[in-house]
Amino acid sequence: MSNYARVIHHATSILCGNKGSMDLVQLYRKVYQRFDIKEDDFWYIVKKCPRFAVVKPRETAGDWGTDCIIVAKTSLRLCKNYSKQECADCQELHLCKYFVYGNCRYGKGRQQCKYCHDVQSEHNYRLLRECTLHELHEDELFLLLLQNDPSLLPEVCSYYNKGSGPFGTCTFREGCTKLHLCLHLLKGDCLFGSRCKRLHAVDQSGRRMLQERGLGDDIIQDLPIICQNVYRLNMQTEGASEEVVRLGPQVEERSEICLHFLRRNCKFQEQCMRVHFNLPYKWEVCEGGTWRDLRQMEQIERAYCNPHNTHSPGPSPVDFVTMKRGYEPVRRLSTVSAVTKPAHYILTTHWLWYYKGDHGNWIEYGQPDDKGRVTSLSSQELEEAYARDDSSKISVRKGHRLYYISFHDMYQRNTKHNTKRRIRRRPRFISISQVEEQTAR
Repeated sequence: MSNYARVIHHATSILCGNKGSMDLVQLYRKVYQRFDIKEDDFWYIVKKCPRFAVVKPRETAGDWGTDCIIVAKTSLRLCKNYSKQECADCQELHLCKYFVYGNCRYGKGRQQCKYCHDVQSEHNYRLLRECTLHELHEDELFLLLLQNDPSLLPEVCSYYNKGSGPFGTCTFREGCTKLHLCLHLLKGDCLFGSRCKRLHAVDQSGRRMLQERGLGDDIIQDLPIICQNVYRLNMQTEGASEEVVRLGPQVEERSEICLHFLRRNCKFQEQCMRVHFNLPYKWEVCEGGTWRDLRQMEQIERAYCNPHNTHSPGPSPVDFVTMKRGYEPVRRLSTVSAVTKPAHYILTTHWLWYYKGDHGNWIEYGQPDDKGRVTSLSSQELEEAYARDDSSKISVRKGHRLYYISFHDMYQRNTKHNTKRRIRRRPRFISISQVEEQTAR
């Protein structure tokens, strides 16, 4: 997929310049003006790349559907804690929400806005580059965020679309803080068009409500189209309709490797709720909506167990931070954590916890650093706390200093000096030969 990076960027730019979505054939013709790419190759890109959602009408069939709609997607979001000044570094954009809305009153006057208006800031640029969105124009990026980040736009009022009155069954009427728009317009199946008794454009009361929320006039004017794309993306995510062609990996309940199968004594066999595999770890890549085993699994596992590594070796490396291989999602299945089972259980996963040292090295919790200092909690104690609640915050001491560890964003913070260090949770490596020795015993 990396060979198609320029095509993907250009197609994304075209979609965002066209209110976020486009007919497949029309998009292909636009892309073909710059890139000499075959129809089948382009169809392969939009099906496989997570940047695009493919939406089909219910009656459409076939691989190259003339009625397919392509919608631009991204997993990137605005940081909710940034506006509360409670976040210093995370994996979400630090931007002024009203700047994205195109209506920040401070950005237009002499008084400078206290929130970032720079999409190319060090923090933002790193995230945009990771998502290959760093070359998009601001307007294109903002459109992409608006139709993907659920925190930016109000919901469509479901009560407005029920009943026969001018406001449906919505008791708030003109004072409603949700959008009054025709739901069938968003679905793309309204039969009445301009004769529909439900709104197909934002009316004056809706405009006032949106302006009070800070949305600019250009966005308000385009809102029905943006909301239609939001509906399409939500339908794809939820899988609630046959209208959507699913491109991503299907959710599977089985994600834990069976310990009994490793010992050759699982009595449930094919009915077992856990994964049957000959190793306590399993690396898979999603190709065409199906999870497939990665080759050289032992080498990938060996690299992953070293906290210094962010990528696996080889020509098509796995990114351990984003858990992707190129644009393809990757996952690691494993046996249950060792702290949840008695000590005599074999081939459970022993997770180790590390923090980033002063010289860029990774130090295991409970082990001495280069000055001989040891944290008050060990790897096992951290893993036990993580097993109890993987979103909690716990305190740890090293010398006279107190730190707080956040499992949610994987940082260790010194609140007194407002500094923080990255932490990592990686398994202890076990080779194939070691697995065979333990199962033989």
